Amino acid sequence: MKNILSCLLLIFFTGVITAQEIKWMSMNEALDAQKEKPKKIFVDAYTVWCGPCKMLDKNTFGNEDVIEYVNKHFYAVKFNAEGDEKINYEGKEFTNRNYKPEATGRNGVHDFALAMGVNAYPTMVFFDEKGKYLSPLKGYLTPKQLEIFLKIFATDDYKEVKTDEEWKLYQEQFESTFSG
Repeated sequence: MKNILSCLLLIFFTGVITAQEIKWMSMNEALDAQKEKPKKIFVDAYTVWCGPCKMLDKNTFGNEDVIEYVNKHFYAVKFNAEGDEKINYEGKEFTNRNYKPEATGRNGVHDFALAMGVNAYPTMVFFDEKGKYLSPLKGYLTPKQLEIFLKIFATDDYKEVKTDEEWKLYQEQFESTFSG
């Protein structure tokens, strides 16, 4: 009986540990959360039909190092760039005027996606602690490729890297700690 209980507890706790994931929220929720506790925002702008977006979810956003780092340093936003969510940002309401609920593939592009400079999928976008737009990052990235961008924005190092030469030096001196 004791062995069975031990096995069940091991299975339960293993499931809890491996079930860790990024704590996604909407943009409106992230902006509201910033009012209570300032933290940068990390947006994953995706579409339902995008293959590289699905790979990003599985391979990169499923990586334990990425999960832990994003949850600690950012409000993480999952944003369907062709969805119908209403977003209130800087006093303006953003919608998808061309959204077609019956569409099964591509759909109209959301106005907020356009405002963030999203013109490819996936695109990840960074905002500062006050909700101000910082920069987009286009395309599929592995955990190790994404790491330098997560850390340069989380630590505010981006404020010191102003030229191509400084960026090159930053990359050369950067020490990766993420697996994958």
